[in-house]
Amino acid sequence: MYLTLIQLAESLGVETRVVEGWIRNEGLPSLTDRGRLLFDRAEVVTWAASRGLVSRAGFLAPEQPQLMLAKRRLEPMLRAGGIWRDVAASGVLGLLETIVAKLPGASPPVLQLLIQRLHVPNGISWAPVGDGMALPHLRAPVALGRGAGIFALLFLREEFVLAGAGPDGVPVTRLLFFIAPSPRAHLEFLGLLSTALVRGNLRKLVLDCAPDDAILSALAEVETEKPPAIDKERNR
Repeated sequence: MYLTLIQLAESLGVETRVVEGWIRNEGLPSLTDRGRLLFDRAEVVTWAASRGLVSRAGFLAPEQPQLMLAKRRLEPMLRAGGIWRDVAASGVLGLLETIVAKLPGASPPVLQLLIQRLHVPNGISWAPVGDGMALPHLRAPVALGRGAGIFALLFLREEFVLAGAGPDGVPVTRLLFFIAPSPRAHLEFLGLLSTALVRGNLRKLVLDCAPDDAILSALAEVETEKPPAIDKERNR
């Protein structure tokens, strides 16, 4: 497996210029393919271990067997990120920083990098989905390693102008913010949350500002639902 410069930097929680310095001064193994720096994962792991550098998250984290998508962990991710009520629209970005700082399994440099991304122009995709709800997430998915995701639900006391209106024109007052552990999981969680807001009781509970336990239970039910069976005869 080969890593890009950005993937390696994020895995070790440093800036890309630091990695480039390691290549020049510390003998970090690398190769160039069509003008792009690439790194063999096994070689980098050995090089990093010899210098006491460890990555508990990202592409250099110890490899684990792939888990079934059924173990989506959105309910425990929401417990980690929290359900926040009566949030002032002016305090949303500051609260997102607080939520990111609670991200499990991430080193301080990685947390700092993620917080910086919250404030860069267009660093967040707000993704309004209708009925006053939006699914904000980092525009550029990150590779943090399994178990490092977080999810939070924000009930706002007034319209959040930055997110604009949803496709139905309703001002956004509900934010479901998440950071997935990998780019692939990012797409899976985005699809899962979108589905969860149109199936079962979750949508109504979010719109009604239901108690935390009711929302968590509804989310757990969505996660355990089995996908519809495929009609093999019809698809032949």
